[in-house]
Amino acid sequence: MNRNRRIFIVVFIVFTAIVALLAIDMGRRTTAPWNKRREVERAFKRDGTTADTLLSDTLLTP
Repeated sequence: MNRNRRIFIVVFIVFTAIVALLAIDMGRRTTAPWNKRREVERAFKRDGTTADTLLSDTLLTP
């Protein structure tokens, strides 16, 4: 195996690994279209009010 072919194989494997890791990361951060309804149900309480997740922690405020 000559030097150019060895370099090509190493670069190909590294590139493929990086693309695979990026795809896995993107897949974990997004919601599948068939799960969007469940996400909305979690965001709203049963009585119709929204769950505010941006409020500061009440244990930290005096």
